[in-house]
Amino acid sequence: MTSSLAPALLISMPQLVDPDFNRAVVLLIKHSDEGAFGLVVNRPLVTTGRVVLSLEASEQLSTERELHVWVGGPVEPQRSWMLVGEAGEAEAVQGMRIVEGLYLSTSPDLLRRLLEPSPPERARLVVGYAGWGAGQLEAELEASAWLLSDVDSDLIFNTPPERMWEKSIRRLGADPGTLQMSRGVH
Repeated sequence: MTSSLAPALLISMPQLVDPDFNRAVVLLIKHSDEGAFGLVVNRPLVTTGRVVLSLEASEQLSTERELHVWVGGPVEPQRSWMLVGEAGEAEAVQGMRIVEGLYLSTSPDLLRRLLEPSPPERARLVVGYAGWGAGQLEAELEASAWLLSDVDSDLIFNTPPERMWEKSIRRLGADPGTLQMSRGVH
């Protein structure tokens, strides 16, 4: 059994040109021998017009207001999760604790609240996810495609998405312009 790397932030190296992960910050939520699951946390998508969301086969919600949706990754874009930044909010909606002060939820009640005119401040609707098969993330880490960092909910909720990638790298004491992909210790 490989030791789990989750929870952590995965920060893409500057040379990672895959459009789904270029300058991405991924919240790594689960990691095991079977693979890994995470959510990109710096890809906002602002919707305009009518948005309709399905909760159950028989229930749909809609809103006309501008809705902030976050693209969590290229896998299963029809699935959604909510990141919640307050323990009280998460407990009220059966959230799974990722780290202190950060929860993952699929609660229909929280989704309803996100569509209200005054949604919870530290809650995000995320569609899609980033997934890796067995050994895939380890191979990418060995190839220096990602940097690892501790999870910081303040960074996730209080940093403008266009600055999050650079700020994440600078938190590690590095300059993004000087990073290069290589194997081993130099």
